[in-house]
Amino acid sequence: MRTLVIIPTYNERENIGPIVGRLRASVPEADVLIVDDGSPDGTGELADALAATDGNVFVLHRTAKEGLGAAYREGIRWALDAGYDAVVEMDADGSHQPEQLPRLLDAVRGHDAADPTAGADLVLGSRWVPGGSVVNWPASRRLISRGGSTYSRLMLGVPIRDITGGYRVFTAEALRRIRFEQTESQGYCFQIDMARRAYEAGLAVAEVPITFVERERGSSKMSSGIVVEAMARVTLWGITGLPHRFRHREPVQVVSEPAQGA
Repeated sequence: MRTLVIIPTYNERENIGPIVGRLRASVPEADVLIVDDGSPDGTGELADALAATDGNVFVLHRTAKEGLGAAYREGIRWALDAGYDAVVEMDADGSHQPEQLPRLLDAVRGHDAADPTAGADLVLGSRWVPGGSVVNWPASRRLISRGGSTYSRLMLGVPIRDITGGYRVFTAEALRRIRFEQTESQGYCFQIDMARRAYEAGLAVAEVPITFVERERGSSKMSSGIVVEAMARVTLWGITGLPHRFRHREPVQVVSEPAQGA
């Protein structure tokens, strides 16, 4: 299974080298695509240096900071054009631990026939299922994250516990089926949109517990505008989607073992 890990960056010079190094050590068979939004701190130039010394690392340079959703859409188009079978979304700041990625990939591959998630089309690294956890987050961040996931789950009728999380793996076919290029959201609302599209398309969705670690270097990109966008879009999707709420869909599977690589 040809796998590409997409890492969007904006002012992540301190983090991009360590995260790529850990990723290449944890999943050496995977390629890495760094999508940089014209970082003024030199992240793009450092990414080029990493690519120059490692044939499994690639860089897409964008000219302006247009948000997470736009960066992922361009990265996904690049991945599908290049013929990858699976696409991973991962943050650059170290909050998504590369050491836990093999377990997410196993659920996509169907590595263990006894595992109910074998052969999933979308696997989400989840903080809010048994075995998942968050390290070094203030109460306010926990409230925003859990509250956002709960509101989205109830409003959309999508039984994903961590629908706002950004550590996930899609099969290439799943990305084509959900028409990712039609998404317009930015911030973590993009993640909500992608997950709801997968569930509503009847794809096999699984949640695997992860340990999410708050970044040690740099600043978070979370803002009030991102939260407002998510609330507005989720409310609109929930209202317009009511007539289709009760269609039969496959349940979301949960791997309830403790997260690995904590």
